[in-house]
Amino acid sequence: MTEFYAAGKHFPLNRTYVMGILNVTPDSFSDGGKYFDPEKAVRHAVEMEAQGVDIVDIGGQSTRPGSVRISPEEEWARIENVVKAVAEKTNLAISIDTFYPEVAEKALKAGAHIINDVTGFAPEMWRAVENTDCGCIVMHPGDPDDLNGAGGDILERVRAFFEKKTTEAEQRGVNKNRLCFDPGIGFGKTNEENFALIANPEKIRVPGTALLMAASRKRVIGAVCGNPPFEDRMAGTVAAHTASVLFGADMVRAHDTFEAVQAARVADAIKQFRK
Repeated sequence: MTEFYAAGKHFPLNRTYVMGILNVTPDSFSDGGKYFDPEKAVRHAVEMEAQGVDIVDIGGQSTRPGSVRISPEEEWARIENVVKAVAEKTNLAISIDTFYPEVAEKALKAGAHIINDVTGFAPEMWRAVENTDCGCIVMHPGDPDDLNGAGGDILERVRAFFEKKTTEAEQRGVNKNRLCFDPGIGFGKTNEENFALIANPEKIRVPGTALLMAASRKRVIGAVCGNPPFEDRMAGTVAAHTASVLFGADMVRAHDTFEAVQAARVADAIKQFRK
């Protein structure tokens, strides 16, 4: 059976895994400032574990459109104590949402298990993880040219990107079972392209790797729901993630973790009866 492996954490791909979002930032698009205080952040991680979450994704820098980039030093200062405390107080797999190799290296030494890079793992990031056994979540970052349809079929583009990154990983000694791919919902893509990716996980999957869907509260959800405030997009998020699971996604990344866990368990139960 295929599994996703991350620094001693095993995720057999026979059920859906839920990654809870923990933004230690003042400016993230949906929950900026809510868990900026390290003590609140750690309490929320403990709460998510009690709800049944499998992985906590800790980020110290917003990647929303228009966000101001901070330095690696500031990013690590925001998350260092949180990473160490979550590693001590929970049994969760810890993912670090960063595109800085130096932050990735420090976080892995502090107890993290996974690096989640929304820029798609540049050579410097592969070097940061090649001599470890961490899991690697590689996101398709999109391209501004994609927004005018110049890039061709989105499923073909994303699948080609994933295949290229699989080759890069293997050249660095990173086995397929350490790879999880994220199609990058909301990053440099039209709403139509986003929905095509949600609806077709199996057409973009690289055999032997895991697939993550991360549409939580994003604009593509709001676009078909009357554009409610970000915090009021939970039901739409659950619908999108549940559909992606039924179509073949292995993991979802969510803000509303109680609802996400419940939805994942129901989706898994339904899948057992497909004929």
